[in-house]
Amino acid sequence: MTPLLPVIVPFGAAAISLALGRRHALRRSLGVLALVANLVASVLLLQEVRDGSVVTVVVGDWPAPIGISVVVDLFSAIMLSVASLMLLAVFVYAIGSSRTDDTTLFFHPVYLLLASGVSASFVTGDLFNLFVAFEMTLVCSYVLITLGGSKPQVRHGTTYVVISLLASTLFVTAVGLVYAATGTVNMADLAVKLQAIDPALREALSVLFLVVFGIKAAIFPLFFWLPDSYPTAAAPVTAIFAGLLTKVGVYAIVRSQTLLFSQDTHSTLLLATAALTMTVGVLGAIAQDDVKRILSFHIVSQIGYMIFGLGLFTVAGLAATVFYVVHHILIKTTLFMVGGLIEERTGTAALRRLGGMLHTSPFLAALFLIPALSLAGVPPLSGFVAKLTLIQSGLEVGAYMTVSVALFVSILTLFSMTKIWAGVFWGAPEAPPPMPEGLESSRPRFPPLMVGSTAALVAASLLFVVAAAPLYQLGQRAAEFLFEPAQYVEAVLGP
Repeated sequence: MTPLLPVIVPFGAAAISLALGRRHALRRSLGVLALVANLVASVLLLQEVRDGSVVTVVVGDWPAPIGISVVVDLFSAIMLSVASLMLLAVFVYAIGSSRTDDTTLFFHPVYLLLASGVSASFVTGDLFNLFVAFEMTLVCSYVLITLGGSKPQVRHGTTYVVISLLASTLFVTAVGLVYAATGTVNMADLAVKLQAIDPALREALSVLFLVVFGIKAAIFPLFFWLPDSYPTAAAPVTAIFAGLLTKVGVYAIVRSQTLLFSQDTHSTLLLATAALTMTVGVLGAIAQDDVKRILSFHIVSQIGYMIFGLGLFTVAGLAATVFYVVHHILIKTTLFMVGGLIEERTGTAALRRLGGMLHTSPFLAALFLIPALSLAGVPPLSGFVAKLTLIQSGLEVGAYMTVSVALFVSILTLFSMTKIWAGVFWGAPEAPPPMPEGLESSRPRFPPLMVGSTAALVAASLLFVVAAAPLYQLGQRAAEFLFEPAQYVEAVLGP
């Protein structure tokens, strides 16, 4: 199975979708078929590398490190498979939304191009093409985040664009500095050549890349753009952004800190950053009175747990990070999809204007309750298993302060989830919003595709608990290979 397929298939589908114009039925079918094919290709790649092998392709028939390397190892295959599942689920959810397809002619092709960019981020084998993949996702996100063209979307979208351009400038500068110091941008080649340069320069480059990818991942103190930008977007867009885009940044942090720099000199910095990210994010969530803003701040908070596992620089800690990333992508996407269902039915996400949906929509309450409790780490759900692995890993190396922060933040997360529960589902039912004349009976209570895709992800989160042991073992094998990059280097450069 060629690792190029997850990039080529959605890219080609995006071009065809654009050519189809306003033939919405064909565009929907094409999008679903392309994303199903993307998921199948990703799972087949995961099956191929689960034994620890590395699949590589050098584009253009030039030998590495001169040619463009496309590389899939176990870590990238895991990320690729989970991302493909979320992209498919959210696309089906978007088809069911009454607000997405008709807001812009370009939603489908841009979404498919975003899928191609996300896949490219996970399979690229050199820094410059990682920059190109990032730019693909950013250009698409600029369009998607302003769908509808409302003033809040444009205003907060401008902040998102400015911060993203700053990160891009820093990224391309960092790539130039690395090339000047080593003469290559191939990551396998850099894994060797960066060890030969001055240690002070190597450490400075490591911090620079941490800042670049930290903006993308929204770690403290580089997160301020996220809580304002995401809530203003359409529900399907917010769901895929929340679930995937920050995790691309986490992936890049993990990949660069383990493959390129192979050192634990930043362990204290990463653990402190993790603790601050967890704390600031959850405090920001508690202060909000809007469902989407609460969930947006929780994106920031949960990123801290992922950085925590990396900061331990142990196999157990990194395995816990991989496990936690998969859990969070699934749960956070689901929660934003539930938030979109709430807004679809009531026309608002403000807690002060909601209430009583437990009586009018008990099924929706169940769809929210399961991922909400999982996010807080309530046993026996996936969040409990994910946090338990992190806590155990932290205790093994004596990171007691960060462990204490993680436990405290879990309690505050549960409190903020009960705040949504009390505001949206508890109390007396609110009167439904007025509908335009003649549409009262034509609009379904909840669009079936939106509910079905959300319910499917909730079911997947429960299966995640059942399969927790083999999934953690898969993450553990990925962590072992990340800390032993010789196989990656040999697969790309040869013996």
